[in-house]
Amino acid sequence: MRAAALGLALRALWALALSSLSNTLAVNNSGRWWGIINVASSTNLLTDSKNVQLVLDPSLQLLSRKQRKLIRQNPGILHSVSSGLQTAIKECKWQFRNRRWNCPTSQGPNIFGKIVNRGCRETAFIFAITSAGVTHSVARSCSEGSIESCTCDYRRRGPGGPDWHWGGCSDNIDFGRLFGREFVDSSEKGRDLRFLMNLHNNEAGRMTVFSEMRQECKCHGMSGSCTVRTCWMRLPTFRAVGDVLKDRFDGASRVIYGNKGSNRASRMELHHLEPENPAHKPPSPHDLVYFEKSPNFCTYSGKMGTAGTAGRFCNSSSPGLDGCELLCCGRGYRTRTQRITERCNCTFHWCCHVSCLNCTNTQVLHECL
Repeated sequence: MRAAALGLALRALWALALSSLSNTLAVNNSGRWWGIINVASSTNLLTDSKNVQLVLDPSLQLLSRKQRKLIRQNPGILHSVSSGLQTAIKECKWQFRNRRWNCPTSQGPNIFGKIVNRGCRETAFIFAITSAGVTHSVARSCSEGSIESCTCDYRRRGPGGPDWHWGGCSDNIDFGRLFGREFVDSSEKGRDLRFLMNLHNNEAGRMTVFSEMRQECKCHGMSGSCTVRTCWMRLPTFRAVGDVLKDRFDGASRVIYGNKGSNRASRMELHHLEPENPAHKPPSPHDLVYFEKSPNFCTYSGKMGTAGTAGRFCNSSSPGLDGCELLCCGRGYRTRTQRITERCNCTFHWCCHVSCLNCTNTQVLHECL
């Protein structure tokens, strides 16, 4: 796969996440329109649940034909996809806020920059969290009635237990996973190592959402007693999904391209991922995988697309990754103070206003050199 085509699916999705689904227009540095715009087009017309005509600039072809077809077949889903991607980006930044690579983004089609052209751990997390974000948002939107082509998952019916039964509105994780697989994976082409890695991490993100679902119940009975309960399946918070994927990032498996070399094997069986170290067990479907060492995030590199850690704030008393010694990569740091004025000692007065005092505090900041 050529470098220019790498991460095509994600670039299309990121454009959705960054684009306002109203009348806002976005312009890139070259002055060309990108993203979703509220202008008519003969070849790329999309209609959302509110009958607002949304089109994608055909000159950039950010969405594939299959992706556009999926959006047309599922009115209302475009807003859900965009919301899920925005949530994924925010979660990525939160999970890596204290790391040398802190999930930096920029305004433009390639929101995560050149890191997506590599095969490192960070790339694996980006693909997984993005895929999870779409699945999570779509599954939730189904149960909320925001998508016309899906509803709650009502398949869990009948006996449940001695004092509870299935009922309520379960989040439709099956629809979310199916749509996520069809939509997110559709632009990945080829059979090389990068293709297999991307598809594996996409599926790992979706499976994390599925595996973290939990049963929720509501009690029924006289005077609030819990004589019987009605239960349904609820999606995890996306923070819980991010926490699991972050753990799997730390324990990601380095893989190589495997080929069974048997004419009797199916096409997909012929091409698979194997651990780089033969002594290690093969990665499970839940694991994140990578095949390339991460770049040095300590210093700026235009070629690698790394911003470096100069100017980042660090914790001088922490021995961890957020500490000044590790985060600043041994270069040292400068200390400065700043005065912050905040509202404090707020009191509610009946009726109806709140009065507050202004409190000024001195904050000590440590900044990497």
